[in-house]
Amino acid sequence: MSEAKKEEKKIRKKLLNTYRLVILNEDTFEERLSFKLNRLNVFVLVALSGIILTGLTILLIAFTPLREYIPGYSSTALKKQAVALNFKTDSLQRVIALNEKYYQSIKKVLKGEVETVEFNRDSIISAAKIEVSQSGLDPIKEDSILRVRVDKEDKYNLFETATSKASFVLFPPVNGTISDDYDVEGKHYAVDIVVSKDTPIKATADGTVIFAEWTAETGFVVLIEHSKGLISVYKHNASITKSQGDLVKRGEVIATAGNTGELTTGPHLHFELWSDGYPVNPTNFIDFK
Repeated sequence: MSEAKKEEKKIRKKLLNTYRLVILNEDTFEERLSFKLNRLNVFVLVALSGIILTGLTILLIAFTPLREYIPGYSSTALKKQAVALNFKTDSLQRVIALNEKYYQSIKKVLKGEVETVEFNRDSIISAAKIEVSQSGLDPIKEDSILRVRVDKEDKYNLFETATSKASFVLFPPVNGTISDDYDVEGKHYAVDIVVSKDTPIKATADGTVIFAEWTAETGFVVLIEHSKGLISVYKHNASITKSQGDLVKRGEVIATAGNTGELTTGPHLHFELWSDGYPVNPTNFIDFK
């Protein structure tokens, strides 16, 4: 018999040899349990136990919340929170960008910073004048009076569309003499109206107060945002009666005239109109007399 066969027979004998496992009472040596085993059965039992234990562990990790306690596995709730926070962050970034543009626009209005553009004082009026032939027509006196009244009202109509007859009429914030006219070349994008100290300053149209604070150069300043992209500015006030966020009506008192700030030489109102970020001449739409 070859050595290989002898070795194989020896290994088989070791694996298949039967052993008896006995459990005895230590005091009385009474036999309580006994098992017949061989090495092969023990190896098979240990292997099966290991496979079953590994399978149960995998199932617990894969399909139960216990996996969250294993390093390297992330929580489902944390993933949902992370996704929600990501969406909120994106939305906040958009809001911040819009607010930044809005604040820059207000800053430009406050400081009078305007890009170099060609200004057309009549460009914001979309309705064209229509010439009507008067040949053969002799208007009566009442008709002439009505035409004059309508023309005077239309003079202060800032916005008018062909599809709507609704107009946007501006109210004079004060009445007085203009001491300094609107001047694009001199970068004076306003009219200065001389008034007595503490004269009530009124809102030129319905809107929302977006700025009502003190500035070193122009004293108490009020900015009102109106519809159709219009912003009105009131500077050098002695006091202000409105706060940021207040809603105001056309003709409502928002401040009192004064002589506050460094850039002033006497009681007056520095009044500006801005349309879509560009200044317009207030005298084209408001009669301050």
